[in-house]
Amino acid sequence: MSFWDNVKKFAQPYADDEYDEYDDEEMLDEYEEEEAPRAARRTSLFGNAAEPAADLGSAPSAPASGSFSGHVLNMSSGKQEVVLFHAKAFDDAAKAADELRSKRAIILNMENIDKALTRRVVDFLSGCVYALDGKVKKIAQSTYLFCPHSMDIVGDLESFQINFPALEEILNPKTKAIIINSPNNPTGALLSAETLKKLCALLKERSEAYGSPIFLLSDEPYRELVYDASAEVPYLTNLYDHTLVCYSFSKSLSLPGERIGYIAVCNRMAEYGEVYAAVCGAGRALGFVCAPSMMQKLLPSVLGKTADMEVYRTNRDLLYGALSSYGFSCVYPDGAFYLFVKSPVEDAAAFCEKAKEFEILLVASDSFGCPGYVRISYCVSTQQIRRSLPAFEKLAKAYGLC
Repeated sequence: MSFWDNVKKFAQPYADDEYDEYDDEEMLDEYEEEEAPRAARRTSLFGNAAEPAADLGSAPSAPASGSFSGHVLNMSSGKQEVVLFHAKAFDDAAKAADELRSKRAIILNMENIDKALTRRVVDFLSGCVYALDGKVKKIAQSTYLFCPHSMDIVGDLESFQINFPALEEILNPKTKAIIINSPNNPTGALLSAETLKKLCALLKERSEAYGSPIFLLSDEPYRELVYDASAEVPYLTNLYDHTLVCYSFSKSLSLPGERIGYIAVCNRMAEYGEVYAAVCGAGRALGFVCAPSMMQKLLPSVLGKTADMEVYRTNRDLLYGALSSYGFSCVYPDGAFYLFVKSPVEDAAAFCEKAKEFEILLVASDSFGCPGYVRISYCVSTQQIRRSLPAFEKLAKAYGLC
C-alpha cells in the first residue's frame, strides 16, 4: 500500500477532486463549515473516534487545546514518518518546517484557529514543501497534509565523500538534478577530484540510459578556500555538459552581506537556451535584477583572489587541535571555514542549548540533513578563537569528555 493510500485510509479524506487551494475569503469560509461527516474525519485524525488503519498502530491522543504539539506516526511499515501538529501560533510553522527538512510529512490541524493565521501557516508550509518538490493536500476539515519529496542526502560519514552505492541505488528516470557543495558547508570537507570525475561519469551514463539529462548543480562559494595548495578542484563544466555552477564572492573575499555572484550555465547542456532564460527569469522574478554597479566594476580585479588564508588556517588548526584534545570528535576541514563536531549527546539541538550556558553559539546539523553534529564557524579573529577555548573546555567537562 502506498504512502498516500495509507494517509487516505487513516484520515478518511476528501476525494482528490474535492481538494482545492484557497485564494479568497469565500474559500476560507467554506473550509470552516461544520459538517458531521467532516467532524468525524477530524476526530479520526486526532483521537476519540474511528479505528485507524490496522497497519498504522494507534492514533495519538488529541493535543491539548490551544497548544503546539507534534506526534510521530510510522507509515508504510515504518518507511515514512508523519508528524501530527496542532498549531496555535505562527512560530509553530517554523517547527513544522524543520520536520519537512528532515523528510517527515506533516499533518497540520488548524481547527478553531482564525482565518488569517490559518492562511499564513498554510501558505508558509506550502512554500516550504513546494521547495522540496512535494505535495499539499487538504485531507479533512481544517486539516492539511504536507508531504516533501523523498530528497536524499548521500554521503559517507567517515570520509565525507559521496556514497556511490547508495547514490546509484536511488538514481532513477525521474531524477532531475544532483546538488553538490564543495568545499562543503557545514563539514569543511572537499570532494576529491577522483570523486567528482566518478560522479560526472555516472551522471553521463545514467542520462544516456534514461534518455533525459540529469543536471548537476554545483554550489561553489568556497571554491578558492582550500588549504592544500596541491589539491585539485576541477571545473565541472569541463567534466559534464549538463552542469550549472553557482558562485558568490562574499565567501572568498570575506565580505559577508555582499551577496554578489553568478550562475554559470554550460553552453553544451541540453536545452541550454531554455535553461539560461529560466535562470534569468528567476532572477528577475525574485528581484535580483541588477547587482550594484560599483561591485560589478570591482569584481574583474579580484577574480581568483581570497582573503588571507593563513588566518583561516591558523584558526582551523587552533580550534581543531584544542577541541580534539578536550575529547570532542571533529572532522578535519580541507576547505571553507567551518568545523563539524560530533555532538556528545544524540540531540544536537540540546547540546547547542547547553553550549549557550558558556556563551558559545553552535548550529545543530539537523537542518543540513545530518543529525548528531554541530557546526562552528571560525571566520573570526584568532584572538577570539583563543579567548573561546576555556569555554569549550568547560563545555567538554560538563559532558565528562575531559
